[in-house]
Amino acid sequence: MSEENRSIIPFGPQHPVFPEPIQLRLVLQDEKVIEALPMIGYVHRGLEKIAEKKDFHQNVFLVERLCGICSFMHAWGYCQGIEALMNIQVPDRANYLRVIWAELHRMHSHLLYLGLVADAFGFENLFMQAWRCREEILDALEATAGGRVLLSVCTIGGVRKDITQAGFQKILNALDRVEKQFREILPPFIHDYSVKERLVGVGTLTPEKAYELGAVGPTLRACGVKWDLRETGYAAYGRLDFKPVVKEGGDSYARTMVRLDELYTSASLIRQAIQTIPAGEVAAPVKGNPTGEFVSRLEQPRGEVIYYVKGNGTKNLDRFRVRTPTFANLAPLLAMLPGCELADVPVIVLSIDPCISCTER
Repeated sequence: MSEENRSIIPFGPQHPVFPEPIQLRLVLQDEKVIEALPMIGYVHRGLEKIAEKKDFHQNVFLVERLCGICSFMHAWGYCQGIEALMNIQVPDRANYLRVIWAELHRMHSHLLYLGLVADAFGFENLFMQAWRCREEILDALEATAGGRVLLSVCTIGGVRKDITQAGFQKILNALDRVEKQFREILPPFIHDYSVKERLVGVGTLTPEKAYELGAVGPTLRACGVKWDLRETGYAAYGRLDFKPVVKEGGDSYARTMVRLDELYTSASLIRQAIQTIPAGEVAAPVKGNPTGEFVSRLEQPRGEVIYYVKGNGTKNLDRFRVRTPTFANLAPLLAMLPGCELADVPVIVLSIDPCISCTER
């Protein structure tokens, strides 16, 4: 086919399927994608520079606003770095509470993803059912933390508030209702002919390529690579029975199946944490200012997030840097697109569950 038959079209930044503003410049030959070039920067807010101007305590609220979908985990990653610099020992109970809120966040993030995928297929009823299920999780977060999206309960040294027995029971009741709804909404994602036609074999990535390009989270584990930072046992994960969800195939269907199974894994982790949580304080005292530098890592819904903090002994940080999982997954995304049909591009982009607001900071 001659070069004259090639065309370049802008895909985004505003698109009915995209949840976030990103533009892909697609080089096409007829309806087939030959190359994809990303154009980012539409929602850059300069948060890393703002963090250097704020008190290191104030930054906890700032980093939560990197992303609403995984706000608690952003606060946790930052606090974990500052705690390491200041040699703060987080109480055991606080570590368990962090796990509970983090896994609730993971569930609501994955349910949001399922709703967006269903909407991309035109399955409006399935979209509404997935998000109705997500509302149960958001209600549990609101009942225990006071917020539905931005919780503001994670703090340097632990958490700001405890969960009562009544609060734990509300969470367990919500999980019971959610798991009952899973049995109704998940089969279409797994077995429906139309869904499988749109996902199976679409946006394939080999394990070698995924590892080489630095894929993280469900994008990496869907390629058969067992890599989940929760296995390192940080916070209370080392005391809970946990096995990463790994699938073969490396396509959009496998990435969706990883998230489906992780819903059950998160529910199991929450139940275990509630059953075994120890008594005690929920926060340790914080004295002085951070000195030195540290790299903090944890597993967000989309994959591994990395926080770099550098203190100089004053209330302001010398340097603050965050590497989000979506940024890590952009290079693998660009490797998935060549060879696909133009109509498959929205589904492939959605399959990495992009959060461009996180990426651009």
